[in-house]
Amino acid sequence: MTSPLTEQDLAARYLAMGGLARELGELAMRWFADQASLNTQTKGAQDFVTEADRAVEALFRERIAAAFPGDSVLGEEMGGDGSDRLWIIDPIDGTANFARGDRIWCVSLGFVANGRPELGVIHAPALDETYLARRGGGATLNGKPIRAAQTRDITQAVVEFGWSTRLPTKLYLDGVARLYELGAHVKRAGSGALALTQVAAGRSDGYAELHINAWDVAAALLIAQEAGARTNDFFSGDWLASGNPVLATAPYLWDVILEASGIPDLLRKAN
Repeated sequence: MTSPLTEQDLAARYLAMGGLARELGELAMRWFADQASLNTQTKGAQDFVTEADRAVEALFRERIAAAFPGDSVLGEEMGGDGSDRLWIIDPIDGTANFARGDRIWCVSLGFVANGRPELGVIHAPALDETYLARRGGGATLNGKPIRAAQTRDITQAVVEFGWSTRLPTKLYLDGVARLYELGAHVKRAGSGALALTQVAAGRSDGYAELHINAWDVAAALLIAQEAGARTNDFFSGDWLASGNPVLATAPYLWDVILEASGIPDLLRKAN
């Protein structure tokens, strides 16, 4: 059993993760600039993987093994097991965008200690944006503090709704329809991690997805929380292995977006 993490331990990881994310982003950008080399493959409907995904995750694992040899890694492409010192990586969140030359994608790194997210970084190199958060320390975009929007009127709100192939499409379409009927503007950009950062930065007023995996949100959900957004308890139940619904909203719009999303009905049926 490993010894408890100290403040110095967390600080060392926090200092390391920003630079590491930028290094991974530079590697990803080299692949992004050479689309012919990507060797894009499908893992399922609208679920893609490229050589870049694998290369970025492999480099991350190499760096963590050297810098923090007692830590474990869970990645989208190479798997892994949980531990009380766990890095969770999505090497490229938004691979479908990445593989088509769309700039809406990012590297996502989260650090979870004893089941609780402590650190998160989202680096979107094609957008020149880096989001960082430490539990209790606030959230930043390119070094400047960010805050969730204070929107109170759903008819003035912008909400992103992610689509999951793991659930019936009708549940997604019903949620989108309810939001439109309430007067919200609804969009989908194809990266759950970046969608959550947009809520954190006040650029949108909510993000919902009826099922999402841990590597998509382990970093970004903490960033949204530290920016003052209201979020659901994603990190409950079998979240690490099986995922959960996710919701983050501007604080005054929580109730209305929660009900419109259909997440409460989904959870009631599951229980």
